[in-house]
Amino acid sequence: MRSTLLSRRDLDFLLYEWLDAEGLTKRGRYAEHSRETFDAVLELSEQLATKYFAPHNKLSDANEPTFDGERVTIIPEVLQALEAFAKSGLPSAAMDYELGGEQLPATVAQASYAWFQAANPGTAGYPFLTVANANLLVAHADRELVKKFVRPMLAGRFFGTMCLSEPQAGSSLADIVTRAEPRDDGTYRLFGTKMWISGGDHELGENIVHLVLAKIPGGPAGTKGISLFVVPRFLVGDDGAIGERNDVALAGLNHKMGFRGTVNTVLNFGEGRWTPGGAPGAIGYLVGEPHRGLNYMFHMMNEARIGVGLVAAALGYTGYLESLDYARTRTQGRAKLPADPAAPQRPIIEHADVKRMLLAQKAYVEGGLALVLYCARLVDDQKTAESEEERRTANLLLDILTPIAKSWPSQWCLEANSLAIQVLGGYGYTREYNVEQHYRDNRLNPIHEGTHGIQGLDLLGRKVTQQGGASLLTLGGRVEATIATARTAGGEAAELAAQLDAAWRRLVEVTAGLFASGDIEGALANSSVYLEAFGHIVLAWIWLEQFLATGERSGDFYNGKRHAARFFYHFELPKTAPALDLLARLDRTTLQMQDAWF
Repeated sequence: MRSTLLSRRDLDFLLYEWLDAEGLTKRGRYAEHSRETFDAVLELSEQLATKYFAPHNKLSDANEPTFDGERVTIIPEVLQALEAFAKSGLPSAAMDYELGGEQLPATVAQASYAWFQAANPGTAGYPFLTVANANLLVAHADRELVKKFVRPMLAGRFFGTMCLSEPQAGSSLADIVTRAEPRDDGTYRLFGTKMWISGGDHELGENIVHLVLAKIPGGPAGTKGISLFVVPRFLVGDDGAIGERNDVALAGLNHKMGFRGTVNTVLNFGEGRWTPGGAPGAIGYLVGEPHRGLNYMFHMMNEARIGVGLVAAALGYTGYLESLDYARTRTQGRAKLPADPAAPQRPIIEHADVKRMLLAQKAYVEGGLALVLYCARLVDDQKTAESEEERRTANLLLDILTPIAKSWPSQWCLEANSLAIQVLGGYGYTREYNVEQHYRDNRLNPIHEGTHGIQGLDLLGRKVTQQGGASLLTLGGRVEATIATARTAGGEAAELAAQLDAAWRRLVEVTAGLFASGDIEGALANSSVYLEAFGHIVLAWIWLEQFLATGERSGDFYNGKRHAARFFYHFELPKTAPALDLLARLDRTTLQMQDAWF
């Protein structure tokens, strides 16, 4: 029976017919792998997600974590799923052999993780935050911290978080006030409050490893004075044994619209409820060098941003498949006008407007998933490409595509969820069906790990201009290469290439004009509009890539791919023209609005 979580056929196409994941096995890091091992991982992921994660998705939504003043209670099915996930070895699949990992390519690991995000993003949030936490420590912490905390996290015994925001600071990390006071033994004592901490308190494992941004007194002002610390819930001895409770206290839970299965917390560090070593203050261990904490945290944040794109695409995808199944079985209306009341009703999938909604969903979710897996392939190239130039190119591309990979699926796969509700009509708006929960769960993704607006400022204010515009030029080179290939192919591919070429050239022209104006405030005022136009043009490129990857092959799957690409070029790419016109004239409508006029 075909899964309504994801399409394995589409994953195979993306991995093997487009991204050449199998070719990665020629590289030393992945030499012990093969198509067979990749397929085994994908099969195991689908089985575990279907058996352990999907069945309690609605249950954990209806019975979100509770706090009685002492303990957080989570339904037992969550722990059962996480234990099965840990036993599978998937948490460490992409890690080095020396850490107990399997050195799986990031491309395949992300495809694996998509199954769990589609099945139950609330439960999946715990291990995937933990893996990102572990990756940061491996990259930037000393060996002792890695030994003490990473191995237990990869084994599923410890869980990990990221503690950035504070109630008064929000996304403005320059304004955090949590302080880290140095002690003679080389540790620090942390004091402050952190907000919006996913997975911040629970009883799912032996320990919780918090990565906390804080300022050492006397350091530089603003973001340059931020350092990063490991602050465990329980202290850990040199022998790995769990020690006394650290001074980290749960102040309360945040009650969310969706994504309810992942407990979200307010944490107080150093309030004195516990006194480790006989003194108040949460004991923390400095990661790397002082005052470089935000640079280190960006390692986890950028990984998390691509992860946000993945969960957004996965939630859009499962909603699409569920609405597709519904549309094939739900009968309503008749074939001819004027309708013959004696004629049998037809499946709603035969109605043009339902086809439009399903096609839009298909274009959004298959495009979004393709974009995220393309970025995962860039991560593999960053690590393992043969030449330094190839690795540098991958880094430049990943840099400029990260805000797109985070925001585009968050916006448009959410729209796919909205369309899924519309396809089901009144049933879609009820809790008896899954699609309303998918929408609520996905609505978080335009907000966390940097809001839509922050990604727009990052893209336009930094990424397109950094290193003399090297990232934009590199991406342009990839887009132009695809256009050239499509022109050589001729026919419809060449027609689509002409549309993409015109849109890309216009984007580059408008980008240059924004900065040539000297009106930086005006240029950045509509950075979200820029992000959306840029993202749609990038997705048009991704769809042309997929169109070309179908080659001359026939059959329903390939015909569907080509038609989804056709839809994107007919219905979606034209939306960028008025957006680029608005940007080109440096429209100041938003800047000119006065507070009192609201």
